[in-house]
Amino acid sequence: MPRLLLIDDDEHLGPPLAAYLARSGFELTQATRPSIGLERLRSGRFDAVILDVMLPEMDGFETCRAIRRESAVPVIMLTARGDVMDRVVGLELGADDYLPKPFEPRELLARLQTVLRRTAAAPASKGRLVFEGLTIDLDRREVRVVTTGQDRLVDLTGTEFELLAMLAGTPGKVFSRDDILTRLRGHAAEDIASRAVDILVSRLRRKLEPLDVIRTLRNAGYVFAGVRA
Repeated sequence: MPRLLLIDDDEHLGPPLAAYLARSGFELTQATRPSIGLERLRSGRFDAVILDVMLPEMDGFETCRAIRRESAVPVIMLTARGDVMDRVVGLELGADDYLPKPFEPRELLARLQTVLRRTAAAPASKGRLVFEGLTIDLDRREVRVVTTGQDRLVDLTGTEFELLAMLAGTPGKVFSRDDILTRLRGHAAEDIASRAVDILVSRLRRKLEPLDVIRTLRNAGYVFAGVRA
C-alpha cells in the first residue's frame, strides 16, 4: 500500500482526505508542522509528500528545500489558487507537481497516481543510455557525468530524471513544451506551461554542467543533442 505524507496545518483536512484516498489503496499520514513532517520522512518510508505552502515554523518552499536536500521523494505542492508565482517557485525548488487550493480530492488522486507511475521501478530491464560524457542507467535511475577532471553521479529529482530519459531516449527529436508537460505530468498544459518546462530544463542543464546536451529550438521546444559513445 503506497504511503503518503501530508504536511498541512489544517487539522480538518487530513482525516477526510485519508478516508477518501484509502478507498483507492493509499495510506495517508498527516503532520501539522514541518518539523514533524521532516522527522517522519526521515524515520519512515513514504512514497510521496503532499506539501502545503502556508505553514507554521517555515513555509512550504523552505520545507521543500529541506526535503530535497535529503530525498528524491515525489512532492506535490498545494498552492494558492491563482498565485502563479507560488507554483513557479515550487517547481524551481524541485516539486514534482502542484495543485491549487481548494482542490477536488479526485484531482489530487489523479496527480498522485501519475507521479507514482512515473517513479515506480519497472520490472523489466530498460538498460542504459550511453553518450559522450554521460551515462543514464534507466534501471537504477542513476545519471553519471564523466568529463575531464570529474566523474560524478548527478542528484536528480524524479521529474528531472524522467525529463532527461525522455529527451535522451530519442536524440534529435524535438519535444514541445506541451508534449513535455503532458507526458511528465499526465495532464494538459495549464497557465504556467511554458514557464514550468523552462524551469525544469534550466535546472536539469545546471546539474549536467559542463555538458551541453539539451538544446532549445526557438518557437519549437527542446531537443537532446548528445553524441552516442
